[in-house]
Amino acid sequence: MDWEDRLDEWELDLELNATLEGSEWVTLEKAAEETGVSRAALRTWYRTEQIPSRLVDGPHGPQRLVPLAMVAERAEASPRLRKTAERRLADEAQLELLRHRVDQLELRLADLERRLNPPEDR
Repeated sequence: MDWEDRLDEWELDLELNATLEGSEWVTLEKAAEETGVSRAALRTWYRTEQIPSRLVDGPHGPQRLVPLAMVAERAEASPRLRKTAERRLADEAQLELLRHRVDQLELRLADLERRLNPPEDR
């Protein structure tokens, strides 16, 4: 890659960042990361015109952007996605309870070990 190609790529990166900065339009990857919606679902949504999208020049060619607020709103309206999020939260809560139980058991075990093996006075 020569300097001219690298400079052109860098300028495209700057233009893309300027386009996205202060804007609610984000890449599919960012929308999926922020909302938990798969990229396949996002593609279906913009192809069936459930959400708008637009193409912009990106560092590696055309890049699809979607409005993050509309994706979040559409995801919230989806019973399937809501159940997935609720299940994930329930799993996290259960994991936290289990961590607490393990901590309590470790404290009890340490207490029992101290009682069974008292320190020797010299």
